[in-house]
Amino acid sequence: MVALGLALGLVMPLILWVRRSAGVDFSFASYIDNSMVLQKEPAGAVIWGYGIAGATVTVTVGQAQETVMKKVTRVKDSNTWMVVLDPMKPGGPFEVMAEQTIGRMNFTLRVHDVLFGDVWLCSGQSNMEMTVSQIFNATREMSDTAAYQSVRILSVSLVQAEQELEDLAGLDLPWSKPTSENLGHGNFQYTSAVCWLFGRYLYDTLQYPLGLVSSSWGGTPIEAWSSQRSLKACGISKQGFIPPDSLGGPSKHSVLWNAMIHPLRTMALKGMIWYQGESNTNYNMDLYNCTFPALIEDWRQAFHHGSQGQTERFFPFGFVQLSSYLSNTTSGDGFPQIRWHQTADFGFAPNVRMPNTFMAVAMDLGDRNSPFGSIHPRDKQTVAYRLHLGARAVAYGEKHLTFQGPLPEKMEHLVDKGLLNLTYYQKIHVQRQDNKIFEISCCSDHQCTWLPAPMNASTTWTLALDVRPCHGTLGALRYAWTTWPCEYKQCPLYHPSSTLPAPPFVAFMTHQTPGHHSKDAR
Repeated sequence: MVALGLALGLVMPLILWVRRSAGVDFSFASYIDNSMVLQKEPAGAVIWGYGIAGATVTVTVGQAQETVMKKVTRVKDSNTWMVVLDPMKPGGPFEVMAEQTIGRMNFTLRVHDVLFGDVWLCSGQSNMEMTVSQIFNATREMSDTAAYQSVRILSVSLVQAEQELEDLAGLDLPWSKPTSENLGHGNFQYTSAVCWLFGRYLYDTLQYPLGLVSSSWGGTPIEAWSSQRSLKACGISKQGFIPPDSLGGPSKHSVLWNAMIHPLRTMALKGMIWYQGESNTNYNMDLYNCTFPALIEDWRQAFHHGSQGQTERFFPFGFVQLSSYLSNTTSGDGFPQIRWHQTADFGFAPNVRMPNTFMAVAMDLGDRNSPFGSIHPRDKQTVAYRLHLGARAVAYGEKHLTFQGPLPEKMEHLVDKGLLNLTYYQKIHVQRQDNKIFEISCCSDHQCTWLPAPMNASTTWTLALDVRPCHGTLGALRYAWTTWPCEYKQCPLYHPSSTLPAPPFVAFMTHQTPGHHSKDAR
């Protein structure tokens, strides 16, 4: 599949350019096709394509032989045309017809079975790329499609390009209704399990059409998905060195943004979800707290402007915090560092640097026996479920819905008792005691060492840690700061009713006073 993607990356853009710029073609853009989902109100969906410069194009939306709306435009000198439809309520099916008129010549295009609903883009590397056939209970999941025929799927071909493409060079799967065949086509070959399950969970709540667009490539760093603009904002101007055995996909800067994201920017969207970061645990790891927020901001700008303002400027953006991994090396803390940097070093989302975002914690979903390697855990159902909770709260404004695990908001050092008392902003459920998952930075003689802080007594809102092993100054506290913090769904702390795990964090203790210390951990 990678070899095919490389070949497409070299050949297809040339073929596309020749055909589209010949000035004799009249066609829709690559992803406008039968069975598609267009973004519903309050946005207006964008329809565009190619034609003869100067020709008139009339786009008609119809249902049951009746015209719902008409839009008229002209083909630009670039041989492209575009209309923005009036906002539509969710539903369908509709027919979309485009007619080009130049002199006495008329050319007509039609696409059928078009629905209006919410469109979500799903991107990232191999954990987003994993298909339904690779996850737990695959046979049952692939057969569970009858009730979800209004959830439509599209998968972008693996293509890279040196320059920004205006349209997609290829599709692995054009807009389709879900079937067991296209949900489980093959390993890491459309359709994304996380994307599909996320959409399915959302549909259970929303009960109107959803369009899911998968554009992912395994073994790729964030720099490949980033525009030159966003990389420059983080001080990255040149290609860095990447260990040759660490990646399976293209790593050259911006090549996947150019070929697999930029061509989609005209599509009106509801939001995006993202699962990536493994390939940055040993490449520009320290910059991820800039490159990830910068990517989000840049994609938001591009899709807002590309869709003529129809995609919200700060559309909802969800992401999966990295799961666990059984590494062959014992050194390095790449995974916990990336987990932290995925939140722009806040530990939670949304935050002031990443507004209107939501996060699914996955560090408790490690899969020692995954046939695809432990870096590819098979429980994508829980990942998608946690993501959809965030979407319901952030994207759809559902009130009083818990979508984040508990984080401490205050730390108090009870010196006389040798305890560090944590007060959480949510209720906590202590599932089990753990003597190593909390660590304190113990400092003396200008040197600091991380020491275990065993869990002690707890209440509904508080947890005490034993810090007596530290005979110096407490410098910081961290939680779950390892590549593999706990076994499957066996981390110590969860929200009591939502089964959402407490996320990893590091908090520094400052302005310590003798006998007592209080620190706002959020």
